[in-house]
Amino acid sequence: MKLLHRLPAALLALAFAGTAAAQAWPAKPLRIIVPYAPGGITDSVTRINAPKIQEALGQPVLVENKPGAGGAIATDFVAKSAPDGYTLLMGSAAPQTLLQFIQKTGYDGVKDFAPVTLINTNPLVVMVHPAVAAKNVRELIALAKAQPGKLNFAGVGGLTQFSGEIFKHMAGIDIVYVPYKGGAPATAAAVAGDAQITFANYSDALGHMRSGRLRPLALTSAKRFPQSPEVPTVGESGIPGYAVDSWNGLFAPAGTPPEILARVAAAVREGFKDPAVKKRMDDIGAAPGGDTPEQFRAFVQAENQKWGNFVKQTGIKIEQ
Repeated sequence: MKLLHRLPAALLALAFAGTAAAQAWPAKPLRIIVPYAPGGITDSVTRINAPKIQEALGQPVLVENKPGAGGAIATDFVAKSAPDGYTLLMGSAAPQTLLQFIQKTGYDGVKDFAPVTLINTNPLVVMVHPAVAAKNVRELIALAKAQPGKLNFAGVGGLTQFSGEIFKHMAGIDIVYVPYKGGAPATAAAVAGDAQITFANYSDALGHMRSGRLRPLALTSAKRFPQSPEVPTVGESGIPGYAVDSWNGLFAPAGTPPEILARVAAAVREGFKDPAVKKRMDDIGAAPGGDTPEQFRAFVQAENQKWGNFVKQTGIKIEQ
């Protein structure tokens, strides 16, 4: 009987200890794990935001690149890390939503993570080599239908291939995917004419668009992008309903205290108020996020449902 009387007090003590630990956090440096090699947009937005998070939390924030398996290695690593707020993931659309429907990843993109905040969204750009006789998406589709299996597109697996596979499926065309090890090599292959088409992250595409070495046909996003308002979307250019957005967001392992998630999200939002941060994000074509953990969780759940259903309905495959 005495044990039963003591139980509520013990539970209260544990709850108080957990709250006190969250209030004392952070007491040591944090790590943000990036699932790709240095240089891409995921790495760039991490390095733009890490100093502002560090400034707000008063502890060093270290950026660690852990590439491999299309982002699944780093994502799985964070999923299995201690839920203490010291190991975070700069997640992205492919490993967080797509890969688990196509291959065994060892993690669940929703259940195994505590969403913190959306960092950015950005479109991909459908670009062709200048020698390709297509000035817009409709002409590209017509060209592909006239030459089935003759055109190819360069990508890096993940979303860059998936966006092309969706394009193929919705347009009813046959174009061949050619894998490369990174976004820069994929766009370089299109510049050299080794690939006729590429679906590239906006940051990888920007320089080639401006130089004229590649011709932008359309953006994969649902809406036009403010940095390039003259470039139409795929949806308005010949494939109604087509919309593929790339995004990055911070995640913690499932079970991380809500107080910690809220503090990190608030630190990111505070950083976005800095004009220098906004300019650096604009320069690489990353539209800032900054929502709450609850809002970001709803976003991730919606993404998982959308792409999970699409993969099941179409049987689309991607390579890593």
